[in-house]
Amino acid sequence: MQSITSRKYDLIVFDWDGTLFDSTAIITRCIQAAVQDVGGKRPSNEQASHVIGLNLMEALAHAAPDVPKEKYPQLGERYRYHFFAEQEEISLFDGVIELLLDLKRQHYWVAVGTGKSRKGLDVTLERDVRVAGNMVKLATLFDGTRTADQTQGKPNPQMLHELMREFGADVSRTLMVGDTTHDLQMAINAGVDAVGVSYGAHEADFLQTCKPIAIVHSVAELRAWLLG
Repeated sequence: MQSITSRKYDLIVFDWDGTLFDSTAIITRCIQAAVQDVGGKRPSNEQASHVIGLNLMEALAHAAPDVPKEKYPQLGERYRYHFFAEQEEISLFDGVIELLLDLKRQHYWVAVGTGKSRKGLDVTLERDVRVAGNMVKLATLFDGTRTADQTQGKPNPQMLHELMREFGADVSRTLMVGDTTHDLQMAINAGVDAVGVSYGAHEADFLQTCKPIAIVHSVAELRAWLLG
């Protein structure tokens, strides 16, 4: 176990979709379906997945440039309709619970900074997960959370700034972990280190353009990097 005095970070902030939750494919399909529902041209898988991590309306606007602004409310409603119909099919990546428990045992502050809405995140955090043979709420594995509609959408650094203030964490001892360049650019804007994960929405070559201190390719590799 790392001692508190020898480790480099105190606060670790995780993105949600594509980093902890295996939701990239479903979100991509829901964006595509929503755009078609309002008469827009179906975005490609690459176009739809690229905007994951942004706040919802910004993401939909980028994915559907041919949809007029007056249809944005309907576009958002159709996305939420498709997503809530499929959200029970979304699960944590294998190994995430063990990773979070290890970080908690070593007295890290573990937080979430996500482009999801507060309502959407809270619904998911109410899920029961099995920990040491007992069923507990997923929310108990985190010390703090911030969403785009509480603060500002990525890459604006407000959610990281607020989490650092909440825990009294120094910029130099805070780490952002995410699967998109939106996450990594938010870390740059906040002045904190970042680790990219290539198993989510953006591939490693694209993540590398933001020069994170590491890129890992699985939850197991992320766990080894964080706890090594």
